[in-house]
Amino acid sequence: MHPKNLSISDFDYSLPEEKIAVYPLAERDQSKLLLYKNGNISEDIYKNIADHLPGKSLLVFNDTKVIKARILFQKITGSVIEIFCLEPYEKIKDYAVVLQQNNSARWKCMIGGAGKWKEKFLEKIIDINGKKIILKAGLIEKPSDAYVVELSWTPGNFSFAEIIEHAGETPLPPYIKRKAEESDVERYQSIYSAHEGSVAAPTAGLHFTKEIFSSLQKKNIDTGFVTLHVGAGTFKPVKSERMEQHEMHAEWIDVSTKFIEELIIHISHGIFCVGTTSVRTIESLYWMGLKIFLNPEIDFDDLKIKQWDVYEDPLKNNNCSAEDALKALIHFLKGKKTDRLFIQTQIIIAPGYPFKIANGMITNFHQPKSTLLLLVAAMAGKKWKEIYDYALTHDFRFLSYGDGCFITNDENFRKFF
Repeated sequence: MHPKNLSISDFDYSLPEEKIAVYPLAERDQSKLLLYKNGNISEDIYKNIADHLPGKSLLVFNDTKVIKARILFQKITGSVIEIFCLEPYEKIKDYAVVLQQNNSARWKCMIGGAGKWKEKFLEKIIDINGKKIILKAGLIEKPSDAYVVELSWTPGNFSFAEIIEHAGETPLPPYIKRKAEESDVERYQSIYSAHEGSVAAPTAGLHFTKEIFSSLQKKNIDTGFVTLHVGAGTFKPVKSERMEQHEMHAEWIDVSTKFIEELIIHISHGIFCVGTTSVRTIESLYWMGLKIFLNPEIDFDDLKIKQWDVYEDPLKNNNCSAEDALKALIHFLKGKKTDRLFIQTQIIIAPGYPFKIANGMITNFHQPKSTLLLLVAAMAGKKWKEIYDYALTHDFRFLSYGDGCFITNDENFRKFF
């Protein structure tokens, strides 16, 4: 079946509110880990993850860093308007450049309490190292799916990164029904986060500690890092019954040619991903490489993976190997005289998807009727229901601050053991 024809109601389950983790555990690596390998379910904790991965394999992490994307403006009347920054509005070539902008920046935003915004500008006074900054927000336009807001500040010699760090709050997802606290600044961030840009954490990585990285190294399990800046679209509910009517969110990925070379080296030893974002990134690399393999003269902008590209001709029926596709991508980038790829992907991974690079993934338990759950179902097959039923009846904690699971794609996993 083409994923367009999937009914989202087939990917629903009952999630009691008490199963949703409101706070993380005191120790990151003590979270429970459900193991699904070769059709069998068992349990362990994250601290022992190295025991369940093959030696010489590659574990891929998303090293994006969460920004304090939620800014609250209090009006004279006392009412509060919330501006949630989603992504830069202008065309960008590098998130780092956007975050270093001075004076002003335009972002696509969600607005809580938009009906109460009658003024030309909202204002907020913030303090940066003892200096008073006046932050203003002006409503520019209203596209179909968000608002465009211009944020400006005086004095303007501070960067947008500095402004949002001091003006914003940690953007906990809406299902964590409490205010962000000081502890969330650290805990809603992986210990290896490096590149600012996400408005939601790649939560599977929240469980990893220095001790885990040490255990991976002892077993000769290599680690690799990609950057995918997670947008709020990752929490976007699927409101249409059939997936054909749902528009998948696009996100920016940033990877180096060195990392792509690491993928090629590890194809024969196993490649596993921490988080759905890492899966979406490395699988997108395959399809971009395939586009180049089929058309070496392709324009850079045409490399972007659109929502249904991988399920339709000419990509669908091509048997190009992962190694050949990735080599074509490296050759293309070298021809462009660049050692990194910064581009958007809108790939949707759903049941029926043919995994090309990822042999398994470590991920949290996701919301019912979500595109994240579709990805889990693509990896685990019909067993996803059994996995989630087990977690619900064996005291696993769900969603961002909850426990997680290690799910392997049976067809691609057995050969490594």
